[in-house]
Amino acid sequence: MPVIAPLPAPATSAAGRHARGEAADGTMAEGTTIDFLTETYRAHYRSLLGLAALLLDDTASCEDVVQEAFIRVHSARSRVRDPEKTLAYLRQTVVNLSRSTLRRRILGLKLLSKPLPDMASAEEGAYEQLERADLIKAMRGLQRRQREVLVLRYFADMTEAEVARTLGISAGSVKAYGSRGIAALRVAMEDAR
Repeated sequence: MPVIAPLPAPATSAAGRHARGEAADGTMAEGTTIDFLTETYRAHYRSLLGLAALLLDDTASCEDVVQEAFIRVHSARSRVRDPEKTLAYLRQTVVNLSRSTLRRRILGLKLLSKPLPDMASAEEGAYEQLERADLIKAMRGLQRRQREVLVLRYFADMTEAEVARTLGISAGSVKAYGSRGIAALRVAMEDAR
C-alpha cells in the first residue's frame, strides 16, 4: 500500500502572506476578511446596483457590474486594507466597469449590422422602483462626465473631494460638471412634462 506524504505547510513568506491578504504579523487586515466583505455586500449591494443603473441601461448589466466589482475587491483584498476604503473602492470599480461595458457596447454596435433586441431579465420587475423613467432618460442624455459626477455626488452621497478622487479630476471640475449637469437635467425634465 503506498504511503501518502503530508501536504506541505502553507507559505509563511511575506509574499505568501501578502497574496492571502494577511498583515506582516500573520493576521488578516480588518477590511479584507471574508466576513467583512459579506457584510459590505449585504449593506451596500442595492446602493451599488442603483449606482450602476444610473450609468447603464439594463438591469442584467448592472448586476454583472456590481458582482464583478465585489469579485475584484476580493481579489485585491491585500491592497484594500482599510475597511473605510472598501466602499470607495467598490464605487470606483462600479463606475469603471460601467464605462467599460458602455465602450464594449458601442464597439459591438459598430460591428453588428443589426443590434440584438434587449432581453429583460427575470429580476427587472424587482428593481422597477430604481428606474424612474423620466430621470433615467434625462440622465442618459447628459454628457458622460456630467452623468458620472451627478450620480456619485447625489446618488452615492459622495463629497466633491471624493468624487474628484474617484474620477481623477479636480474639485473645480466636479463643481463645473455638476452645475452644467443639473442645468441640463432641469431642461430635459421640463421637456418631458
